[in-house]
Amino acid sequence: MKVIPIFAQAGITGFESPAAEYTQLSLSLDELLVEHPSATFIGQAKGESMQDVGIFDNDILIVDRHVMPQHLDVIVANLNGEFVCKIIDKQRRQLLSANERYQAMKIEQFDEFSIEGVVSRSIRCHRPSAILGQQ
Repeated sequence: MKVIPIFAQAGITGFESPAAEYTQLSLSLDELLVEHPSATFIGQAKGESMQDVGIFDNDILIVDRHVMPQHLDVIVANLNGEFVCKIIDKQRRQLLSANERYQAMKIEQFDEFSIEGVVSRSIRCHRPSAILGQQ
């Protein structure tokens, strides 16, 4: 994979010349984004509850089941039959949103709750993707 360094700054009017130096990486996007292929799945974020950690509606989530969830990790969980992407507060046993408009959700004893994995990466698509059904 060839990587062209692009420095975003105010007043940018274009990119460097195509003849500019580039860096050659000896890995694929799979290798870069997925650390544990046999324990990883991909999901798609819905809603605005995680925007303050940089996860927006329709972003792609790379979720790693191999990683042990730690306090305040961004996780995907199954809460009463619904998949949610939240921050896990292990000390208070609750799920936190990364948007002040949404309240924390206490995980009660009667709730069906399981952590499905830790969000290791998120990807933003800047154009609709036919693969994702966004034509």
